[in-house]
Amino acid sequence: MIKVLIADDQMMVREGFSVLLGAMPDIEVVGEAVNGIEAIAKVRELRPDVVLMDIRMPELNGIEATREIVAVDEGAKVLVLTTFDLDEYVYQALRAGASGFLLKDASARQLADGVRVVASGEALLAPSVTRRLITEFSRLADTPKLPAAQQPDAYGELTDRETEVLVLIAQGLSNAEIAERLVVAESTIKTHVSRVLVKLGLRDRTQAAVFAYEARLVTPG
Repeated sequence: MIKVLIADDQMMVREGFSVLLGAMPDIEVVGEAVNGIEAIAKVRELRPDVVLMDIRMPELNGIEATREIVAVDEGAKVLVLTTFDLDEYVYQALRAGASGFLLKDASARQLADGVRVVASGEALLAPSVTRRLITEFSRLADTPKLPAAQQPDAYGELTDRETEVLVLIAQGLSNAEIAERLVVAESTIKTHVSRVLVKLGLRDRTQAAVFAYEARLVTPG
């Protein structure tokens, strides 16, 4: 069972998502939170696999809550909820450690599939939306800087093949799609992805995608 915590200050959103996810045989909603402070406390208490995180909440917003959650529980994956796809705060949440994002008008199937994707360790990177968001806001001057160990010039430690895999991750391709593109086994790609994350000190594929854009390995297009 995938354990899910829903953090949103709107009761109707929490209850709606709880009902939709609760109907899935492989997903269990273990708790709800009305703000970032409560979300952090519930993560410590309940140890969910996935946190559905609203960004704009009182007391402590979803960005700061995400940063704290990924620091205190490496196992918890944060899936950001937003009302529109070009919300500037979504990019900041991705940089804070979120594994992807969903629009609040997502269907029940999209919501459940998103939870499953993030819980499995993949990033929820829809090429048509998330890549555009990342490229748009990676150029904002007021976005937080990467830690020194994660500066873009660190990608020089990667092999040519690992760099190639990193670029394809940033383009939104799955492991299977990358394997098909490079004509290698999917298990080989999984190994490359793991090495990329370790060498760059990154949490997951979403962070890797953000890194690639900031390193200008991938350019807007």
